[in-house]
Amino acid sequence: MRVLVAMSGGVDSSVAALLLQRQGHDVVSVFLRNGVSGGATPGAPAAQEKSCCSASDARDAAMVAERLGVPFYALDYAQEFAALMDHFAAEYRRGRTPNPCVLCNQHLKFGQLFALADDVGAEAVATGHYARVRDGAMWRAVDGDKDQTYYLFGIAATALPRVMFPLGDLTKPQVRELAAAAGLRTADKPESMEICFVTSGDYRDVVRARGGGGVPGRFVDRSGKVLGRHDGVDGFTVGQRRGLPALGVPHYVAAIDATGGDVILAPRDGMHTSSAVVAGLNWLGPAPQVGERLPLQVKVRARSPAVAATVDVDAAGALVEFAEPVFAITPGQAAVFYDGERVVGGGWID
Repeated sequence: MRVLVAMSGGVDSSVAALLLQRQGHDVVSVFLRNGVSGGATPGAPAAQEKSCCSASDARDAAMVAERLGVPFYALDYAQEFAALMDHFAAEYRRGRTPNPCVLCNQHLKFGQLFALADDVGAEAVATGHYARVRDGAMWRAVDGDKDQTYYLFGIAATALPRVMFPLGDLTKPQVRELAAAAGLRTADKPESMEICFVTSGDYRDVVRARGGGGVPGRFVDRSGKVLGRHDGVDGFTVGQRRGLPALGVPHYVAAIDATGGDVILAPRDGMHTSSAVVAGLNWLGPAPQVGERLPLQVKVRARSPAVAATVDVDAAGALVEFAEPVFAITPGQAAVFYDGERVVGGGWID
């Protein structure tokens, strides 16, 4: 069938297109421009001049498409990315820590791409994410270290039958070997681990360029004792240790009062929480009824393991109660629900 492949200019999406072509599919590739230039902040290291959706990435994607002999389109999504960046900045000013990659997948890659697929007569949309879709459900990737299902929980359940993840059964070394054997220029290309529109290396540059920074104020402990001052709440996230006053014992950001400007600090043993309120739920299957209690595993950040929890569903979202206290649960981040290897759904930590 005809498949629309989102090409980022990296090795993963390159091999996704390669594998689909080898399976006999009619591949059409597309690159989404974010409209962000790659200039670094004055004085920043040159290595920070990067963007995973840069002009050089578009060139790499186009050359891979040419190598494979498949159609290639580069489309302007600057307006859509600008809305994503505005949300990103607003969340930091509210004392929250946003996850724009989840929203990008939800609203752009698996939102806009289906309309594009319809335009070119494609039955499915594919990306280079490490995940699996089987029997109308989403499952973790075989390579646990590369599994990206945390970033994909926001896909509409009704869209899953049209989604393909060709890399879900592979490891990263296998993907690079396939790219090298096929002579793809992206075979040895380094991974981009940062947010694509933070080209300076400092997310605060984006926040302050889009409406200004957060409220300045005080560092305080949980009793209200003043420990120092800071220039703005947008410079902090729950769980952060760097950039805080020297207090003898290492402290972390425990909470942020975006209105008053207080950044509350605590030692590590005061950073664990037993529950979280989660809103904006998306279920990748039949939605549970209000009042249901689901024994699941929950990830509260991309690089942390899923931990046992009970998810109590209510009309506004869910209360997640963890079997063991979890370190630095962060408002604004995603909480993703798993039943073993299957992705059940998720939402946003309030």
